[in-house]
Amino acid sequence: MEGKGDRDNRDGLNIGVRSFLIAIGIIFILMVATYVLTLVVPGGEYARIPDASGNMVIDTETGFHYTEGGIPLWKWILSPILVLGAEGSGMIIAIIIFLLVIGGVFNSLTVCGMMNYMLGKIVDRFGSVKYRLMTVLVFFFMALGSLVGSFEEVIPMAPIVVALSVALGWDAVTGVAISLLATGCGFAAGIANPFTIGIAQSLAGLPMFSGMWLRALSFVLIYALLLWFIRTHAKKIERPADSSGSGIEYKQDARMDKGLRVFVIIIGIGILTVLSSGFIKALQDYTMIIVALMFLTAGIAAVLISGTGLKELGRTFLNGMITIAPSILMILMASSIKYTMTEAKILDTLLFRAEQMAGGMSKAGVVLFIYAICLVMNFFIASASAKVFLLIPIIAPLAQIFGINMQLAIVAFAYGDGFSNVFYPTNPGLLITLGLSDVSYGEWFRYSWKFQTLNLLLTSAILMFGLAVGYQ
Repeated sequence: MEGKGDRDNRDGLNIGVRSFLIAIGIIFILMVATYVLTLVVPGGEYARIPDASGNMVIDTETGFHYTEGGIPLWKWILSPILVLGAEGSGMIIAIIIFLLVIGGVFNSLTVCGMMNYMLGKIVDRFGSVKYRLMTVLVFFFMALGSLVGSFEEVIPMAPIVVALSVALGWDAVTGVAISLLATGCGFAAGIANPFTIGIAQSLAGLPMFSGMWLRALSFVLIYALLLWFIRTHAKKIERPADSSGSGIEYKQDARMDKGLRVFVIIIGIGILTVLSSGFIKALQDYTMIIVALMFLTAGIAAVLISGTGLKELGRTFLNGMITIAPSILMILMASSIKYTMTEAKILDTLLFRAEQMAGGMSKAGVVLFIYAICLVMNFFIASASAKVFLLIPIIAPLAQIFGINMQLAIVAFAYGDGFSNVFYPTNPGLLITLGLSDVSYGEWFRYSWKFQTLNLLLTSAILMFGLAVGYQ
């Protein structure tokens, strides 16, 4: 173990400058493209009415009408700021606070030596069976996404998995895949995802979480594909565990062990609470808050037990928040894309044009078209629940017109909503994780597009299978 003086000099949390600048550049290009779109697409709106729960949904009887659109240039320029006062800004603010907590806690854990000690202990225990560990971790993160709809909630765990991946002889990209990519895949498979399947089935008048067998089959097949994909890459680039100068030297320390036990117990309570949200509906709106509080409590407790004083804890926590603060700009810029389209009233117009394109298609074509619509809309609207209320009132009558079972249409919706969360540069969760992991978006794109392509083929085949067997 290093002494206190050594720990003071240790590098803390760090956001890769190159990764950050690339992400900012990509998002700015998308912002410009969105503004250009507002100049050529006319404004339009669907009529909306409140449903039984008070949520505003599209009134399919009244339908769509064109209206005056466009957005002033000054409003587009200020959109990353104005988005904080727009509808849905509460979630953006919650993500920002969540991010600052993560930054503070991780920096404190790193500087006090707890992160390296924890990683060293795991490498010492599982270094010889690391591919078994990978198998378990991928399943664990997929299950979190599929059973309780976790996504942003796993961000605090992703940097730990990334650091572990490097220590085990893999790379940072592998760590992001094991954690966030697996969670996104589970979220899309949606065995019991309350934010996509649960809400969508309720809006469509179906029993919540009914028709589970096809989604469970999806989970198994996607898990097999993902695990194969991650292992194949890991085998190509692997080094012997901790032989690359990662600086992790494990030597048992009673004080560190005590701090680590406390950290694991508190985080475990947080994970169990999130898992219970799948059965306790009242918890579903607070999972991000629960994870943030548990992670904050676990981090502070572990750092203090390790021997760090309150003053030093405060200093490292504040430094971590300052270090990660630039990522807030990425979140605001990415969120401004939806804001621009909503203010210019072109979002409904694009949706209406897409709906018109479905005319004359076969049943198979319509199912895949629903999948495609959701993939496109997910680029602009990251929130799963927001897309449910926007798209399901359109998808439901579309499915009825073409004689497609609503269960299958909802699976197509879930696929379109989930997988691209870990691919599109407009998703705040992906941007935060890549920044924390010092992985550039370009590097992530080059790695993950191959999986996304294979997965698109697999999930399209599953949808065709569901259509062929009359899934309901």
